[in-house]
Amino acid sequence: MTLSALRDDALRATDGVTEIRLSLPWIRSLPLASLTDPVVHLDGARHEPAVVLGARRVPAAALLDEDGWWYLQDRVVLEIPDAVSPGIHEVSVSFRLEIPYLPAGPDAPLRLPFSVTRTLETGAAAATVSLDVGVAA
Repeated sequence: MTLSALRDDALRATDGVTEIRLSLPWIRSLPLASLTDPVVHLDGARHEPAVVLGARRVPAAALLDEDGWWYLQDRVVLEIPDAVSPGIHEVSVSFRLEIPYLPAGPDAPLRLPFSVTRTLETGAAAATVSLDVGVAA
């Protein structure tokens, strides 16, 4: 069983930015480069997020050059420059996962579209053992 891509504590607003912590909705860990085309809608407004990898912020398209892994228990942090106000917000995230070990044709891996929408509260607490991708334990 996989985790929901947006868990109860997925939405954070800190230091003038909004962060969405995305869980991996797949049955195994994947290379970080498997995440493509992330788009976030906050309260209906579309955003092209950057990805936070520890102390680095990279454009989503640059994930193709990353050699790290997205482990099942960990979450990728998507960052939007403006902070949402504290409270409840509708959050939608769409993205694709490229599954490198499953071919979808002679020259391409399987590409799966994902879309998830939840109403989330900023700073909600949840019992978790997950880490943000790129942050050392």
